[in-house]
Parts: sequence; C-alpha cells; structure tokens
Amino acid sequence: MSSAARVSADLPVQPSDKASSRAIGEELRRAREACGWSRLQLVARLPSGIGDRTLLSYEHGTRHPTALRLIEICYTLGIDMPTLMRRALQRARIHLENLPLQVDLRAVLNDRNDTYRLMVQWARNMLNEHPDGVVEVAPVAVRNLAAFVGCAYQDLVGYLARFIPDYDRN
Repeated sequence: MSSAARVSADLPVQPSDKASSRAIGEELRRAREACGWSRLQLVARLPSGIGDRTLLSYEHGTRHPTALRLIEICYTLGIDMPTLMRRALQRARIHLENLPLQVDLRAVLNDRNDTYRLMVQWARNMLNEHPDGVVEVAPVAVRNLAAFVGCAYQDLVGYLARFIPDYDRN
C-alpha cells in the first residue's frame, strides 16, 4: 500500500456538505418550533425580509444561508449561532471528535445501559454543579471519561451525543 493510500485510509470519512446543510436546517426548524412560530411568523420577525420559501429551503438544507443570515435568524430565535451549530452537528453525529457535547444530565440518569452505568453516577455528581441539568463536555473530558469507564472514545462520544438537551419551550 502506498503512503498516500495509507494516509487516506486512516482519515475519517468526512460528511458531505449536504449532510451538514440538512443538519443545520433541521436544527433551525427545531429552534423555530420551540418558539412556537410558523415559518411565516419567523420571516415576519426578520429584519432582512427573506421569503417563506427561502427559509423553507434553509430548513430543508437545499440552500445554504450566509453566515450573516444565519446569525440574524439565530438572533431572532433567541439562540446564538455557535450553539445552534454545535447542536446540529451533535444531533447529526458529524465531527463529534472535535465537538464539545451538550449533555442532558437528567436523561443520562434515566438511561439503563449497563455498559455505561458509571455515567449515571457521573451525571448525578455533575447535577450538583449544574442544577439546570445541562453540561458541556469537551472532547478531552470525554477521552478521560472513556478511559475511566473502560470503553473506546468513539463509543462514549456516540453514547453521550444521544443526550442532547431539548430547546426550552416558551
């Protein structure tokens, strides 16, 4: 095997632009629905005056919003863009190895997976410091937790990514 082939075999498969756009669009829709707004209601609140069909194309991932447009939409929805992006990528399981995970500690407490039963005690202890029930876990912390639990990093990051918190309903 050539060195170039060996290097490419070692690299993780990168998600397509389509997968990322779809994930971001789905997260935009979730945030909008958490506000209790229709697409028309959100469009009416945006200063830029985009159309309902444009927002629909963003939510379906068939069109990419510019960074400025995405910031505007997120601001109107009451969520900062980095948080929306992290949630979208976490929910779609894209780039988890580089992503600080948002974890709903109460959901971990209710999990009955024997492989990760030590994570239940971790969640209980973390609730003392984070009474709102949500914690952000950096990749290095996930690596350390994986070593403690005795599992592969990729397995634990996939497990924790499942416990993404819901948006607060207004």
